[in-house]
Amino acid sequence: MEKFEGPKVYGAVTVGGRGQVVIPADLRSTFKIKSGDKLIVFAKQGEMIGLIQANRLNDFLSHMSQVMAAVKKIKQADK
Repeated sequence: MEKFEGPKVYGAVTVGGRGQVVIPADLRSTFKIKSGDKLIVFAKQGEMIGLIQANRLNDFLSHMSQVMAAVKKIKQADK
């Protein structure tokens, strides 16, 4: 998995009449997203919306599991 270099803003998008958005070309290029690729849409109700490439979901979940384990160790050390 690639090293995370921190958040980057790729621009703003506008929701079209049919609810569609266009993913900025720079972001598509960086993440090698092409026509027909599947993206998973997730949200934290009322706060944020995110997209992740379906073929990278397992990597994402594995990374988040590692992050959560580190957070738990920190919490336990504080007790």
